[in-house]
Amino acid sequence: MASLIQLGSVVLGVALLLGAPTDAAGRFARKLPEPLPGHPGNLFLAGEVVVVPLPPGAAGDWQAVDFEGRPVAHGPAESGSADLGRLPVGYYEVRWRAADGARTNRVFAGVLARLRSATPATSPVGLDVAMAWFYPEEKMPAVANLCALAGVNWVRDRLSWAEMEPERGRFAATNRYDASARIQTAAGLRVLQVNHNSPAWANPQTKRFPPDLRDAYNFYRAMARRWRGQVAAFEPWNEADIEMFGGHTGTEMAALQKAAYLGLKAGNPDVIACLNVFAVHRASTLRDLEENEAWPCFDTFNLHHYEPFANYPKLYADFRAVSAGRPLWVTESSVPVKWSGDRGLKEPTDADLALQAERVAKTYASAIHEGARAVFYFLLPHYAEGQTQFGILRPDLTPRPAFVALAAVGRLLADARPLGRLETEVPSLHGFLFRARPDGVSRRVLVIWADQGEREFALPEKPVAAFDHLGREARLSGTTLRAGPAPRFVLLGGPTRLALAPPPETPRWLPGQPSPVVLQAILSPQQVVLGQSAYRVEAGQAAEVTVCAYNFGSRTFRGRLRVEATPAAAVELPSRLELAPGERRELTLRLRLAAPPPAGEERVRIRGDFGAGGEAVLSLRLSVPSGG
Repeated sequence: MASLIQLGSVVLGVALLLGAPTDAAGRFARKLPEPLPGHPGNLFLAGEVVVVPLPPGAAGDWQAVDFEGRPVAHGPAESGSADLGRLPVGYYEVRWRAADGARTNRVFAGVLARLRSATPATSPVGLDVAMAWFYPEEKMPAVANLCALAGVNWVRDRLSWAEMEPERGRFAATNRYDASARIQTAAGLRVLQVNHNSPAWANPQTKRFPPDLRDAYNFYRAMARRWRGQVAAFEPWNEADIEMFGGHTGTEMAALQKAAYLGLKAGNPDVIACLNVFAVHRASTLRDLEENEAWPCFDTFNLHHYEPFANYPKLYADFRAVSAGRPLWVTESSVPVKWSGDRGLKEPTDADLALQAERVAKTYASAIHEGARAVFYFLLPHYAEGQTQFGILRPDLTPRPAFVALAAVGRLLADARPLGRLETEVPSLHGFLFRARPDGVSRRVLVIWADQGEREFALPEKPVAAFDHLGREARLSGTTLRAGPAPRFVLLGGPTRLALAPPPETPRWLPGQPSPVVLQAILSPQQVVLGQSAYRVEAGQAAEVTVCAYNFGSRTFRGRLRVEATPAAAVELPSRLELAPGERRELTLRLRLAAPPPAGEERVRIRGDFGAGGEAVLSLRLSVPSGG
């Protein structure tokens, strides 16, 4: 077995040298994936003989059971492996008693449907893999292969700026991040990369943005060049709006976004420059970002959420409202479960594993209906925070049921676009209809479930096929189905005759051209009022804010600055500015508020007209205590 695995790695290694998969015209293309020799993670395709290795010393008889615990095969454990024969799509466990009889040992396996058509490059099905941080290079090909077998289109990775650029201007030699990008791309996956912090040389407070945005510009320009043809998209920062990753305001996020966007496009004009992603649903931060008019500098509007499904309509409506019509990318999302028992294993109970699997299709279906063009489930690897277990693979790469459920989504919601939400008289019944390409064939796909118990639903026509949440084909008699907490996929053939509420409208696209001139407010973290996305000042007292102006263009720009504020705010700022290419100029914004504003907040906006350099905008929210 080991020699076969080594041979498979050599063959894949040759393929990696070829770089990103493209067709004759240079467009992104992918082939149908095949399992690696040795079947890492005990993952098989339907039609293959399922042989599961058993650990040394296993004795007695083994028994294999399916997801519901029904026996499917048995045999002696002394042979060193369990031959389960050819099994249908599903999740399986092989169980045997320990020698002392005190416990039951288990190993896990999965059988996935064989993809009949390559996953479309426009499919919304993504997965947070965090490859570079979770897996050593020798395991990366196996993990990438499992993602491809599951029909995943996009994968999200992790980056350390400090490792890639240990000193200003000096970049690391080939390392794990290069290997991760190369291996995932060669497996036919589209890669999104994200950074979390600053190197200490750029900011000793490493969880905060660099105060000199030229460092961010130069870094992202270098990374976009380095991984051209491998990393297709970048998020310049992860969850900057929470304390764990700096506790930045919308103003700060907008300034970083503008500099990073310009750097990314300078390094690779074809790269997707995503918004540095939001962690929380906070109206003040969303408004603050919008007021800084950053929309010409993000190709996608990125957000995270772990909220109950009932919250999705309000949550997405608020994010859509400030998206400027850019595509929504949800780059982390799930409704996770807890682990219990052995702290070393951090394994959920069987009941919670089943619950985790049920929530996978619900997460994708609910988000895609709300307008998400890419949804990255969090998370592939075994990963616990406190008592929460997020991972859908175990440390040995064997699947939890949720991974098999993910493969059902990857296949049956390939290239899904929303058609509407099912309207019924039963509040606990939920259904979403999509135009998708399961097995490469254009179909209408209904994803349906009930919150509690089972509910009957009469289909308008006999379905082409139906599948449960694990991708197992389900037999339906006539046109009536019973929907329960585990979602079902129903493939329909003819014109839509379902009662549907239409999906939310895509917001109007706001036009605009990126300006090479970027304005930035330097804020002390001690004066940031994060809940208001504002900078704290006292009424009646003079305050100063450092405003930095950058020129990321190739020519000198001259312009005029004007400050917009209410009459209650006395503000001073130099009105003329000249910036040479690559220059950073520090200005001082002086302000005094005569009295606290009625709402406790004041907004100051700076606009710079730089002619051919376009318009630069900086909007700053001020939090003014009522007792000031």
